[in-house]
Amino acid sequence: MRIYVTTAPVYLLLTALFLSASASYAEEIPVSRFGVEGLSQWETKSFKGATEYTLVKDDGRTVLKAVSHAAASGLIRKIRFNPAKYRYLRWSWKVAHTVIGGDELSKAGDDYAARVYVVFPGRFFWQTKAINYIWANKLAKGRSVQNSYASNVKMVAVESGNDKAGHWLAEERDLYADYRLLFGADPPEAEAVAIMTDTDNTGSSAEAWYGDITLSTEGK
Repeated sequence: MRIYVTTAPVYLLLTALFLSASASYAEEIPVSRFGVEGLSQWETKSFKGATEYTLVKDDGRTVLKAVSHAAASGLIRKIRFNPAKYRYLRWSWKVAHTVIGGDELSKAGDDYAARVYVVFPGRFFWQTKAINYIWANKLAKGRSVQNSYASNVKMVAVESGNDKAGHWLAEERDLYADYRLLFGADPPEAEAVAIMTDTDNTGSSAEAWYGDITLSTEGK
């Protein structure tokens, strides 16, 4: 008597094991772990006055709170990585409200309640490029524009307006794809990730909260 054994269940099992194993191989770089490292890896960069950055407890976790009154200073983490490999940037954030008088298309309105950006060095300092992921004031979500002060800086509206103000939002961006779209070339090695809440141009005020930031080889 012959016994026929179907290979379909075995194939499905092996496929499931392969997919789960592949997912487990995702590599991550923790850019910020505020509850563990605090601000020990971050440096202050001041442009005008000082935005106040403090660690607070919010929603059961340690996060970074930013308060700006007609000021512009940020925090920068110097960290080199290859965006072709660690191409997915993840973070969470919350704003109290957008900047009154903020306008992405003018120098006078170049203020943001929250932004996370990545810096890409050039051979010379004037060739340095940056992608700013902003909580936009007026620019529609999904749109991107050149910064009013620097042609090598691109502003990408990840969120926009006040409809979701007061709520934590989780974000993910494909750095590699964004750089190619915005600058028309493959990205070089990145050298830093920064955070900034600024209101110096409008003379306004803003509050924002930032959660941990991570770079990953795999998207969600």
